[in-house]
Amino acid sequence: MQKFDVAVIGAGPGGYVAAIRCAQLGLRAVCIDQWVDAQGKAAPGGTCLNVGCIPSKAMLDSSERFHAAGHQFAAHGIDIKTLSLNLPQMLARKDDVVRSLTSGVATLFMKNKVTFKAGTGRLVSSNQIEVRTNDGTTDVVEAEHIIIATGSVPAALPDMEFDHERIVDSTDALAFDSVPKRLGIIGGGVIALELGSVWQRLGAKVTILQRREVFLPNVDQDLAKAAFKIFGDQGLDLRLGAKVQDVKVSPKQVTVTYQDAGGEQKLTVEKLLVAAGRRPVTTGLNAEAIGIKLDDQGFIEVDDHCVTSIENIYAIGDVVRGPMLAHKASEEGVAVAERIAGQLPEVNYSAIPFVMYTWPELAWVGKTEQDLRRDRVDYRTGSFPFKASGRARAIGHPEGMVKIIVDAQTDLILGVHILGPNASELISEAVLAMEFGASAEDLARTVHAHPTLSEAVHEAAMMVDGRAIHF
Repeated sequence: MQKFDVAVIGAGPGGYVAAIRCAQLGLRAVCIDQWVDAQGKAAPGGTCLNVGCIPSKAMLDSSERFHAAGHQFAAHGIDIKTLSLNLPQMLARKDDVVRSLTSGVATLFMKNKVTFKAGTGRLVSSNQIEVRTNDGTTDVVEAEHIIIATGSVPAALPDMEFDHERIVDSTDALAFDSVPKRLGIIGGGVIALELGSVWQRLGAKVTILQRREVFLPNVDQDLAKAAFKIFGDQGLDLRLGAKVQDVKVSPKQVTVTYQDAGGEQKLTVEKLLVAAGRRPVTTGLNAEAIGIKLDDQGFIEVDDHCVTSIENIYAIGDVVRGPMLAHKASEEGVAVAERIAGQLPEVNYSAIPFVMYTWPELAWVGKTEQDLRRDRVDYRTGSFPFKASGRARAIGHPEGMVKIIVDAQTDLILGVHILGPNASELISEAVLAMEFGASAEDLARTVHAHPTLSEAVHEAAMMVDGRAIHF
């Protein structure tokens, strides 16, 4: 039996980061993870690197370039007489990106002297883990502290179990061997819109069925309404208030019967992607048997510092409360590692950015207008459209806007919302401003380079007081 200071179950963005930070702090750390690639080789990195954040962004980038070549290059004076899609090469590039990053995690483990065990971890007691290795052997490790970071998997819906051929999950939708003529998607969130965008750009007719009447209800509705129009203009068929009644699968197609404001409707598609949420991976951990409390949805109950009902066992990332975001998991992993080492870190959950990598991108941090109206907070706003941005015009992407919301009395920034080019990068300025308790005036008095997209943030901050220059 090997003994460690800290054992981490799961090597996703929460787990591998926690293990590395523990090692940096002088703790003997082991990380256990079961992911393998197509060749059966260990592939640490969890859902994010293997079948989530990274491969989806690779496909989004490739599909954006394909679409641009067919629809936008001519305006730049670039004529392409024949354009064709080499989907196998596109998928191979995606796989290469994934492979390079998972091997990079393995290298980071070696560099930081983290012991890595390729296998499945099962809790035996509050300080022992049984490891069933990928090569078929069984081992037991003992640790003073344990961190659970087992992540999440796509959630199936009743009567829509995945067969991975006609009814598919997000992992399947990253590896179609051909572009489906018609793709149906259940769900209207980030995964649905990102993967819908990929296959729509590559030639599929994509129809998204969302049960709710409001599009992107957790997004500031000024931006959500603008995004709805933009995505519709791009060719995504977005149907709101669509309540699925029945799904029938045949060898070559799926027929979905649903109700909306117009009554009963039918949709026939080649493939049906169910993207209606994810569930935590806590089955098989033996957590409850050793005294760890789970809620009725399978999430591990933790306190504000990610401590479970057993004081030396922590849980982070998708298996606990809060948004299922890789960067949230990483920050919790760092904070837990530092607490184990005797430090007193805090994760500022009010300043965690959210990003949707469609085009234009959508990113936000903090409160929305609907949040503040519900909480009866007095606020002011400032908005600036990218159509008035010189840089956005120059690169041919003037869609969207920046919106800043501040406290009416103190001018403290309460939320920033960006729909536009490179919103995923621009939002970091807003996160930093909120982390340091900045006001709109602070942003307005900060010099921004010209011409840049970030000037839109600058102008939105000035617009809070009605003094934007370029709009």
